[in-house]
Amino acid sequence: MERSSVFVVVFMCFLGCFEVGFCESETVLFEKSFISWDDMKVDEDKARLNSRFDFNRSKIIVVDMNGEGDSLTVQGGIDLVPENNTQRVKIYILPGIYREKVFVPRSKPYVSFIGKESKCADTVITWNNKASDIDSSGVELGTYRSASVTIESDYFCATGVTFENTVVAEPGEFGMQAVALRVSADKSFFHKVRILGTQDTLLDETGSHFFYKCHIQGAVDFIFGRGRSLFQDCVLQSTAKRSGAIAAHHRDTPFDDSGFSFVGCIINGTGKILLGRAWGNYSRAIYSYCFIDDIITPPGWSDWNNPDRQKTVFFGEYECSGRGAETGGRVPWSKTFSYEEVRPFLDMQFIKGDEWLRL
Repeated sequence: MERSSVFVVVFMCFLGCFEVGFCESETVLFEKSFISWDDMKVDEDKARLNSRFDFNRSKIIVVDMNGEGDSLTVQGGIDLVPENNTQRVKIYILPGIYREKVFVPRSKPYVSFIGKESKCADTVITWNNKASDIDSSGVELGTYRSASVTIESDYFCATGVTFENTVVAEPGEFGMQAVALRVSADKSFFHKVRILGTQDTLLDETGSHFFYKCHIQGAVDFIFGRGRSLFQDCVLQSTAKRSGAIAAHHRDTPFDDSGFSFVGCIINGTGKILLGRAWGNYSRAIYSYCFIDDIITPPGWSDWNNPDRQKTVFFGEYECSGRGAETGGRVPWSKTFSYEEVRPFLDMQFIKGDEWLRL
Protein backbone atom coordinates (compact mmCIF):
# COMPACT_ATOMS: atom_id res chain seq x y z
CA MET A 1 0.00 0.00 0.00
CA GLU A 2 1.32 3.43 -0.87
CA ARG A 3 2.20 5.85 1.91
CA SER A 4 -0.53 8.27 0.81
CA SER A 5 -3.15 5.49 1.02
CA VAL A 6 -2.00 4.54 4.49
CA PHE A 7 -2.31 8.17 5.54
CA VAL A 8 -5.86 8.33 4.19
CA VAL A 9 -6.87 5.15 6.04
CA VAL A 10 -5.32 6.34 9.30
CA PHE A 11 -6.94 9.75 8.93
CA MET A 12 -10.35 8.23 8.23
CA CYS A 13 -10.03 5.95 11.27
CA PHE A 14 -9.13 8.93 13.42
CA LEU A 15 -12.02 10.89 12.01
CA GLY A 16 -14.38 7.99 12.67
CA CYS A 17 -13.21 7.70 16.27
CA PHE A 18 -13.60 11.43 16.73
CA GLU A 19 -17.12 11.33 15.35
CA VAL A 20 -18.08 8.37 17.55
CA GLY A 21 -16.67 10.12 20.60
CA PHE A 22 -18.52 13.29 19.73
CA CYS A 23 -21.79 11.42 19.25
CA GLU A 24 -21.37 9.57 22.54
CA SER A 25 -20.62 12.83 24.33
CA GLU A 26 -23.59 14.47 22.70
CA THR A 27 -25.80 11.53 23.73
CA VAL A 28 -24.66 11.80 27.35
CA LEU A 29 -25.45 15.50 27.37
CA PHE A 30 -28.80 14.81 25.74
CA GLU A 31 -29.73 12.03 28.15
CA LYS A 32 -28.84 13.91 31.30
CA SER A 33 -31.05 16.82 30.26
CA PHE A 34 -34.14 14.68 30.78
CA ILE A 35 -35.79 13.13 33.82
CA SER A 36 -36.92 9.54 33.24
CA TRP A 37 -38.54 6.81 35.31
CA ASP A 38 -35.12 5.22 35.72
CA ASP A 39 -34.02 8.30 37.68
CA MET A 40 -36.64 7.36 40.29
CA LYS A 41 -35.54 3.76 40.85
CA VAL A 42 -32.81 1.91 42.70
CA ASP A 43 -31.97 -1.75 43.09
CA GLU A 44 -32.10 -1.96 46.89
CA ASP A 45 -29.64 -4.83 47.23
CA LYS A 46 -27.17 -3.23 44.82
CA ALA A 47 -27.50 0.12 46.53
CA ARG A 48 -26.60 -1.33 49.90
CA LEU A 49 -23.70 -3.29 48.43
CA ASN A 50 -22.19 -0.56 46.30
CA SER A 51 -22.92 2.60 48.21
CA ARG A 52 -19.79 2.61 50.35
CA PHE A 53 -17.41 0.66 48.16
CA ASP A 54 -18.12 1.86 44.64
CA PHE A 55 -19.82 5.24 44.80
CA ASN A 56 -18.11 6.61 41.70
CA ARG A 57 -19.60 3.82 39.60
CA SER A 58 -22.99 3.34 41.18
CA LYS A 59 -23.87 7.01 41.85
CA ILE A 60 -26.11 5.86 44.69
CA ILE A 61 -25.94 7.29 48.19
CA VAL A 62 -27.76 5.41 50.95
CA VAL A 63 -29.20 7.40 53.86
CA ASP A 64 -30.04 5.28 56.88
CA MET A 65 -30.70 6.75 60.31
CA ASN A 66 -29.71 3.40 61.81
CA GLY A 67 -26.14 3.68 60.56
CA GLU A 68 -26.13 1.08 57.79
CA GLY A 69 -25.67 3.52 54.89
CA ASP A 70 -23.37 6.29 53.73
CA SER A 71 -25.03 8.92 55.92
CA LEU A 72 -27.21 9.10 59.00
CA THR A 73 -28.98 12.21 57.67
CA VAL A 74 -30.48 13.39 54.40
CA GLN A 75 -28.35 16.55 54.46
CA GLY A 76 -25.29 14.41 54.99
CA GLY A 77 -26.21 12.49 51.85
CA ILE A 78 -26.55 15.72 49.88
CA ASP A 79 -23.16 16.85 51.13
CA LEU A 80 -21.64 13.75 49.48
CA VAL A 81 -22.87 14.83 46.04
CA PRO A 82 -20.01 16.42 44.05
CA GLU A 83 -20.25 20.13 43.31
CA ASN A 84 -21.36 20.88 39.75
CA ASN A 85 -21.97 17.20 39.09
CA THR A 86 -22.95 16.28 35.54
CA GLN A 87 -24.49 12.85 36.19
CA ARG A 88 -27.57 11.67 38.05
CA VAL A 89 -26.98 10.93 41.74
CA LYS A 90 -29.66 8.91 43.51
CA ILE A 91 -30.08 9.42 47.24
CA TYR A 92 -31.86 6.35 48.55
CA ILE A 93 -33.52 7.26 51.85
CA LEU A 94 -34.43 4.29 54.01
CA PRO A 95 -37.57 4.43 56.19
CA GLY A 96 -37.45 6.69 59.23
CA ILE A 97 -38.40 10.11 60.54
CA TYR A 98 -35.55 12.45 59.65
CA ARG A 99 -35.90 15.52 61.86
CA GLU A 100 -33.73 18.00 60.00
CA LYS A 101 -33.76 21.04 57.78
CA VAL A 102 -32.61 20.09 54.29
CA PHE A 103 -31.14 22.18 51.48
CA VAL A 104 -30.21 21.00 47.96
CA PRO A 105 -28.15 23.80 46.37
CA ARG A 106 -28.18 24.98 42.77
CA SER A 107 -24.58 23.77 42.41
CA LYS A 108 -25.75 20.13 42.70
CA PRO A 109 -28.13 19.33 39.83
CA TYR A 110 -29.42 15.88 38.77
CA VAL A 111 -30.27 14.68 42.28
CA SER A 112 -33.00 12.12 43.08
CA PHE A 113 -34.62 11.49 46.48
CA ILE A 114 -35.93 7.93 46.46
CA GLY A 115 -37.93 6.30 49.23
CA LYS A 116 -40.17 3.26 49.11
CA GLU A 117 -42.75 4.32 46.56
CA SER A 118 -45.60 2.33 48.11
CA LYS A 119 -44.83 3.57 51.64
CA CYS A 120 -43.96 7.26 51.45
CA ALA A 121 -45.41 7.67 54.96
CA ASP A 122 -42.45 5.61 56.22
CA THR A 123 -39.80 8.04 54.95
CA VAL A 124 -40.42 11.49 56.41
CA ILE A 125 -38.29 14.63 56.35
CA THR A 126 -39.74 17.00 58.92
CA TRP A 127 -38.95 20.27 60.67
CA ASN A 128 -40.88 22.98 62.53
CA ASN A 129 -39.72 26.47 61.52
CA LYS A 130 -42.23 29.27 61.01
CA ALA A 131 -41.89 32.74 59.49
CA SER A 132 -41.67 34.54 62.84
CA ASP A 133 -38.80 32.38 64.13
CA ILE A 134 -35.52 34.21 64.73
CA ASP A 135 -32.26 33.07 63.15
CA SER A 136 -28.80 33.17 64.75
CA SER A 137 -28.36 36.80 63.63
CA GLY A 138 -31.54 37.92 65.36
CA VAL A 139 -33.48 38.26 62.08
CA GLU A 140 -36.88 36.71 61.41
CA LEU A 141 -36.74 33.80 59.00
CA GLY A 142 -39.71 34.96 56.94
CA THR A 143 -41.87 32.59 54.91
CA TYR A 144 -39.26 31.48 52.37
CA ARG A 145 -36.63 30.49 54.93
CA SER A 146 -39.14 28.59 57.04
CA ALA A 147 -39.03 25.65 54.61
CA SER A 148 -38.24 22.22 56.01
CA VAL A 149 -36.82 21.21 52.62
CA THR A 150 -35.52 23.62 49.98
CA ILE A 151 -34.74 22.46 46.44
CA GLU A 152 -32.66 24.72 44.21
CA SER A 153 -31.20 21.85 42.18
CA ASP A 154 -32.28 21.72 38.51
CA TYR A 155 -33.47 18.33 37.19
CA PHE A 156 -34.35 17.26 40.72
CA CYS A 157 -36.85 14.44 41.24
CA ALA A 158 -38.37 12.66 44.22
CA THR A 159 -40.59 9.68 44.89
CA GLY A 160 -41.80 7.82 47.97
CA VAL A 161 -40.91 10.58 50.44
CA THR A 162 -42.91 12.84 52.80
CA PHE A 163 -41.95 16.50 53.24
CA GLU A 164 -43.46 17.97 56.40
CA ASN A 165 -43.66 21.13 58.49
CA THR A 166 -45.33 20.39 61.80
CA VAL A 167 -46.31 24.00 62.70
CA VAL A 168 -50.08 24.29 63.07
CA ALA A 169 -51.48 27.68 62.09
CA GLU A 170 -54.86 29.34 62.43
CA PRO A 171 -56.05 31.60 59.57
CA GLY A 172 -54.69 35.11 59.98
CA GLU A 173 -52.38 34.21 62.85
CA PHE A 174 -49.26 36.40 62.59
CA GLY A 175 -45.97 34.85 61.57
CA MET A 176 -47.28 31.29 61.33
CA GLN A 177 -46.45 30.70 57.68
CA ALA A 178 -44.57 27.40 57.69
CA VAL A 179 -43.35 25.87 54.43
CA ALA A 180 -42.83 22.12 54.14
CA LEU A 181 -41.27 22.16 50.67
CA ARG A 182 -39.82 25.08 48.72
CA VAL A 183 -38.96 24.46 45.06
CA SER A 184 -37.05 27.15 43.23
CA ALA A 185 -35.31 24.78 40.82
CA ASP A 186 -36.20 24.46 37.16
CA LYS A 187 -37.41 21.17 35.69
CA SER A 188 -38.37 19.15 38.76
CA PHE A 189 -40.58 16.05 39.01
CA PHE A 190 -42.39 14.81 42.14
CA HIS A 191 -44.08 11.41 42.06
CA LYS A 192 -46.11 9.90 44.88
CA VAL A 193 -44.73 12.26 47.51
CA ARG A 194 -46.64 13.77 50.44
CA ILE A 195 -46.28 17.46 51.27
CA LEU A 196 -47.82 18.25 54.65
CA GLY A 197 -48.32 21.53 56.46
CA THR A 198 -50.96 24.08 57.42
CA GLN A 199 -50.24 27.56 56.05
CA ASP A 200 -48.09 27.92 52.90
CA THR A 201 -47.30 24.19 52.72
CA LEU A 202 -45.80 24.11 49.23
CA LEU A 203 -43.83 27.10 47.99
CA ASP A 204 -43.78 26.45 44.26
CA GLU A 205 -41.46 29.39 43.86
CA THR A 206 -40.05 29.45 40.31
CA GLY A 207 -39.39 27.10 37.40
CA SER A 208 -41.31 24.32 35.64
CA HIS A 209 -42.50 21.43 37.79
CA PHE A 210 -44.60 18.28 37.46
CA PHE A 211 -46.45 16.88 40.49
CA TYR A 212 -47.91 13.46 39.68
CA LYS A 213 -50.03 11.40 42.08
CA CYS A 214 -48.90 13.49 45.06
CA HIS A 215 -50.75 14.29 48.29
CA ILE A 216 -50.62 17.96 49.28
CA GLN A 217 -52.21 19.04 52.54
CA GLY A 218 -52.88 22.34 54.27
CA ALA A 219 -55.40 25.01 55.14
CA VAL A 220 -54.28 28.46 53.97
CA ASP A 221 -52.69 29.11 50.54
CA PHE A 222 -51.18 25.68 50.79
CA ILE A 223 -49.90 25.80 47.21
CA PHE A 224 -48.37 29.18 46.41
CA GLY A 225 -45.63 30.84 44.38
CA ARG A 226 -44.64 31.95 40.89
CA GLY A 227 -44.03 28.51 39.36
CA ARG A 228 -45.33 27.01 36.15
CA SER A 229 -46.60 23.67 37.38
CA LEU A 230 -48.83 20.81 36.37
CA PHE A 231 -50.55 18.92 39.20
CA GLN A 232 -51.94 15.70 37.74
CA ASP A 233 -53.96 13.06 39.61
CA CYS A 234 -53.02 14.58 42.96
CA VAL A 235 -54.99 14.70 46.21
CA LEU A 236 -55.36 18.24 47.58
CA GLN A 237 -56.58 17.87 51.14
CA SER A 238 -57.83 20.80 53.20
CA THR A 239 -57.36 20.74 56.95
CA ALA A 240 -59.09 24.10 57.45
CA LYS A 241 -61.37 24.36 60.47
CA ARG A 242 -63.38 27.22 59.01
CA SER A 243 -61.93 29.09 56.03
CA GLY A 244 -58.85 28.80 53.84
CA ALA A 245 -57.59 28.57 50.26
CA ILE A 246 -55.83 26.06 48.07
CA ALA A 247 -53.82 28.07 45.55
CA ALA A 248 -52.24 31.52 45.68
CA HIS A 249 -50.41 32.10 42.43
CA HIS A 250 -48.26 35.16 41.72
CA ARG A 251 -47.96 36.46 38.15
CA ASP A 252 -47.12 40.07 37.34
CA THR A 253 -47.65 40.36 33.56
CA PRO A 254 -49.86 38.74 30.92
CA PHE A 255 -46.68 37.64 29.10
CA ASP A 256 -45.47 35.50 32.00
CA ASP A 257 -45.91 31.79 31.13
CA SER A 258 -46.29 30.68 34.75
CA GLY A 259 -49.42 29.32 36.43
CA PHE A 260 -50.90 26.36 38.28
CA SER A 261 -52.86 23.75 36.34
CA PHE A 262 -54.71 21.05 38.28
CA VAL A 263 -55.84 18.12 36.14
CA GLY A 264 -57.75 15.06 37.37
CA CYS A 265 -57.14 15.91 41.02
CA ILE A 266 -59.27 15.01 44.05
CA ILE A 267 -60.04 17.93 46.36
CA ASN A 268 -61.35 16.97 49.77
CA GLY A 269 -61.01 17.57 53.49
CA THR A 270 -62.61 20.04 55.90
CA GLY A 271 -63.71 23.66 56.14
CA LYS A 272 -65.10 25.98 53.48
CA ILE A 273 -62.19 27.07 51.37
CA LEU A 274 -61.41 28.95 48.16
CA LEU A 275 -60.01 27.37 45.03
CA GLY A 276 -57.60 30.26 44.73
CA ARG A 277 -56.58 33.79 45.64
CA ALA A 278 -55.05 36.44 43.38
CA TRP A 279 -51.57 36.88 44.81
CA GLY A 280 -50.51 39.07 41.88
CA ASN A 281 -52.31 41.09 39.21
CA TYR A 282 -52.25 38.31 36.62
CA SER A 283 -52.52 35.23 38.82
CA ARG A 284 -53.37 32.06 36.89
CA ALA A 285 -54.95 28.84 38.22
CA ILE A 286 -57.07 26.32 36.32
CA TYR A 287 -58.90 23.21 37.55
CA SER A 288 -59.83 20.62 34.90
CA TYR A 289 -61.54 17.23 35.27
CA CYS A 290 -61.16 17.44 39.06
CA PHE A 291 -63.46 15.86 41.63
CA ILE A 292 -64.25 18.57 44.17
CA ASP A 293 -65.92 17.65 47.44
CA ASP A 294 -68.37 19.96 49.20
CA ILE A 295 -65.70 22.11 50.85
CA ILE A 296 -65.52 25.03 48.40
CA THR A 297 -67.18 28.29 49.37
CA PRO A 298 -69.64 29.23 46.56
CA PRO A 299 -67.71 32.29 45.23
CA GLY A 300 -64.73 30.00 44.72
CA TRP A 301 -62.13 32.71 44.16
CA SER A 302 -60.76 35.86 45.84
CA ASP A 303 -59.23 39.02 44.34
CA TRP A 304 -57.16 39.48 47.53
CA ASN A 305 -59.10 42.68 48.30
CA ASN A 306 -57.91 44.27 45.06
CA PRO A 307 -60.91 44.68 42.70
CA ASP A 308 -58.65 45.74 39.80
CA ARG A 309 -57.33 42.18 39.67
CA GLN A 310 -60.76 40.92 38.66
CA LYS A 311 -60.04 42.24 35.16
CA THR A 312 -56.65 40.60 34.77
CA VAL A 313 -56.52 37.28 36.67
CA PHE A 314 -57.01 33.96 34.87
CA PHE A 315 -59.06 31.73 37.17
CA GLY A 316 -61.49 29.03 36.14
CA GLU A 317 -62.76 25.47 35.95
CA TYR A 318 -63.42 22.95 33.21
CA GLU A 319 -65.50 19.75 33.40
CA CYS A 320 -65.08 19.28 37.16
CA SER A 321 -67.46 17.12 39.19
CA GLY A 322 -68.65 16.76 42.77
CA ARG A 323 -70.78 19.05 44.92
CA GLY A 324 -67.94 21.54 45.28
CA ALA A 325 -67.80 21.94 41.49
CA GLU A 326 -71.20 23.64 41.25
CA THR A 327 -70.43 26.98 39.62
CA GLY A 328 -73.73 28.77 40.13
CA GLY A 329 -72.41 30.93 42.96
CA ARG A 330 -68.96 31.64 41.52
CA VAL A 331 -67.62 35.19 41.28
CA PRO A 332 -68.64 36.62 37.87
CA TRP A 333 -65.04 37.24 36.86
CA SER A 334 -63.96 33.57 37.03
CA LYS A 335 -64.01 31.63 33.77
CA THR A 336 -65.89 28.62 32.52
CA PHE A 337 -63.64 27.42 29.71
CA SER A 338 -64.34 25.86 26.37
CA TYR A 339 -62.18 22.88 25.41
CA GLU A 340 -60.13 24.99 23.02
CA GLU A 341 -59.41 27.54 25.74
CA VAL A 342 -58.36 24.97 28.31
CA ARG A 343 -56.46 22.59 26.03
CA PRO A 344 -53.01 24.26 26.51
CA PHE A 345 -53.26 23.54 30.25
CA LEU A 346 -54.35 19.90 30.17
CA ASP A 347 -51.06 18.05 29.77
CA MET A 348 -47.29 18.36 29.85
CA GLN A 349 -47.40 20.79 26.96
CA PHE A 350 -48.16 23.45 29.59
CA ILE A 351 -44.80 22.90 31.32
CA LYS A 352 -42.94 22.11 28.05
CA GLY A 353 -42.43 18.62 29.38
CA ASP A 354 -41.25 17.29 26.02
CA GLU A 355 -38.06 19.30 26.59
CA TRP A 356 -37.12 17.70 29.94
CA LEU A 357 -39.32 14.69 30.78
CA ARG A 358 -39.20 11.15 29.36
CA LEU A 359 -42.04 9.37 31.12
